[in-house]
Amino acid sequence: MREREVKVLNIDKDEIEKKLIEAGAVLIKDENQENYRFDTEDGYLKKTYNGYLRIRITKNNLTGKTKNIMTFKKSINRDTLRVNEETETEVSDWKSAAEILEVLGYRQKRPGFKHRRSYCYDNMYFEIDTWDKNTYPKPYLEIELSSEEDLEKAIVLLNLDRSQITTKSIDELRKD
Repeated sequence: MREREVKVLNIDKDEIEKKLIEAGAVLIKDENQENYRFDTEDGYLKKTYNGYLRIRITKNNLTGKTKNIMTFKKSINRDTLRVNEETETEVSDWKSAAEILEVLGYRQKRPGFKHRRSYCYDNMYFEIDTWDKNTYPKPYLEIELSSEEDLEKAIVLLNLDRSQITTKSIDELRKD
């Protein structure tokens, strides 16, 4: 699957959510996530694919269900939109999957914990992400869309500050 996205930094979560609701966006997710990333000691996946392996444990606060998804995420392009290719599979036992990755030489990096509320509007997904303070201290909006034209629609819809839009990864934001 290919995803196209941007992040909008320094947001007021309540204001963004209010604008989305007023526009008619539909709440599709309210979830807590545990994110475990893996790579070799020498950063093979990062260096070779600008990517990583991740196991994400997601507790859906709307249904109470929990899912474990293993993903290989590879960055394809980062011009106006960040384009990633993702290969995903659900795993029933995330700890055993993590052990298998460790045996294969992939080491677990520092885990990250995130709360996400997601809205859908006009085939665009607006995800309000709040990480634990050690991962990233400020909430941001991630917008998944299919084109640069949709990005323009999103900017107008939410009256976004263009200077706060970035294609940087969470690792790059942490370094800043």
